[in-house]
Amino acid sequence: MRKNVVISLLGVQRYDKTPPDVIELETQGQLHEEDGVLVLSYEESELTGLEGTRTTLRIEGERVVMLREGELNTQMIFEEGQRHLSLYETPYGTMSIGVRTWSLFVEMDSSGGELEMDYAVEVEHSIAGRNTFRIEVREVSSKKGRENDVEFDSEGQGPGGQADSAGL
Repeated sequence: MRKNVVISLLGVQRYDKTPPDVIELETQGQLHEEDGVLVLSYEESELTGLEGTRTTLRIEGERVVMLREGELNTQMIFEEGQRHLSLYETPYGTMSIGVRTWSLFVEMDSSGGELEMDYAVEVEHSIAGRNTFRIEVREVSSKKGRENDVEFDSEGQGPGGQADSAGL
């Protein structure tokens, strides 16, 4: 069964001799299980520079496969300590890239969880950039009053005057 989820994304891209490029956003997506594999999908936005592209993450135990389809098409495989080759199709042409995963952390089930990847992208066997990608996924609740639905005021106070978990 497909579940509607809220996805919090934090991406940091580091390139040689330039400040890191940080993207942080929250978007809606879907999460379901398919033959023992968790599948998370969402539409990219203008903020990520990939508007018109659908991203699907297939979480296969200690391996994550990222599929992007639309304006940009690619399949990238992330396995800790491994390097995988991928084709990266853009409106301007196709190139071969290598993806070397330094670390991969997955703690997710069909209700949500966390995923974090630290990886390098190689073009022509040279590292083009190092990326950290962190995703937190939580179900969209259909009932009011559940923990994920509690709204906090501008002083971080929820119902009964309790502060949010960040202590704001």
